[in-house]
Amino acid sequence: MSEARPAAPQSERPPEGVTAPLGFRAGTARADVRGGGDPRDDVAVLVSDGPAHAAGVFTRNRVKAAPVVISALHLRHGTVRAVVANSGNANACTGARGLGDALQMVQETADRVGCDPAEVLVASTGVIGRALPMDRIRPAIATACGGASEAGGAAAARAILTTDTRPKETVEHFEADGVVYTVGGMAKGAGMIHPDMATLLAFVTTDAAVDAPVLRRWLGPAAARTFNRITIDGDTSTNDSCFVLANGAAGGAPIEPGSAAAALAAAALERALLTLARAIVADAEGATRAFTVEVRGAVDDDQADRAARTVAGSALVKTAIHGADPNWGRILAAVGRSGSELALDRCRVRIGGEVVFERGVAPAADLVRVAAAFAAPGLEIAIDLGCGEGCGRAYGCDLSPEYVRINADYTT
Repeated sequence: MSEARPAAPQSERPPEGVTAPLGFRAGTARADVRGGGDPRDDVAVLVSDGPAHAAGVFTRNRVKAAPVVISALHLRHGTVRAVVANSGNANACTGARGLGDALQMVQETADRVGCDPAEVLVASTGVIGRALPMDRIRPAIATACGGASEAGGAAAARAILTTDTRPKETVEHFEADGVVYTVGGMAKGAGMIHPDMATLLAFVTTDAAVDAPVLRRWLGPAAARTFNRITIDGDTSTNDSCFVLANGAAGGAPIEPGSAAAALAAAALERALLTLARAIVADAEGATRAFTVEVRGAVDDDQADRAARTVAGSALVKTAIHGADPNWGRILAAVGRSGSELALDRCRVRIGGEVVFERGVAPAADLVRVAAAFAAPGLEIAIDLGCGEGCGRAYGCDLSPEYVRINADYTT
């Protein structure tokens, strides 16, 4: 058992983000990955001062980017010392060269950190089908590693952005056996987001001591209840990657499965993932409002999730919400095509608390209030399928002309 040491005073800790937990540093640099003299930092490196146990989940798209392939292999090593990421170029559909470039990013990081290349994870995001400018990325990695610090989390969260308008960061704390632990995270994503590990990139750290098999058992279900419940545009990226690193720097005994500490740690991890997932939806490409779909009364939870995701992903529902058009029939139609069982004579649909459909008919709903609910922040759509006890939830956003403009001009 390692000797627990008290956490540093909060005033001395990084205020937010992936370097908030003890023993993590981050650095960034500009490689002009996009070309054309972009002034933004676009390379980020996250370093653990000691070996960290790690787990990851990845895109289910069968077209997988080179970094996804390499990182999935490296996670078999069990411990990780660093993560290197770039924005502006996905390094996807780039063949053998893409794999070689990803390995070069790994090797450069390993050389600078002083670890085995298998202890480095790699992630990329951006345009598909273009080769990375490795002549600029290699020195940028060296610069990022050289400047890595505990205060670097916020800069790293900015460096991984593409069409995002703001960084996504989170911090959670939990206390177990007298030791205060921290969970920190950052993510990026604003488009190409749909259930199937829809995060694009997310990096989560903790200074608790948790073995890799335990992290894997926690991460899969937590991602299913968070990142796999968000949808922006119905497309799943080739690069989606979520990594969790646990380095034990806060001290204390390793967290054992089934313990009270494990329950607290798993809950903190899921809270962090949910915060990041909802931040992605709130910053969706062209979006003006986010909404939640809550489904109850399904045959089982899977069918409830399916119905919720179908409603949240419906282009007709999303455009109605954008225009504050109280066309609630689109919601019921989406439920009907979701494949989930429903009893129409027991089904109920509420929009912002206003019942618009109940027991097979539409009551005299106040459509002015429904329209106002569509336009209000924090919109909630509640659906009861009338078939059982299953519950599910999904998070979506409206669909605006700005989304079309962003993606029509993405590479030009």
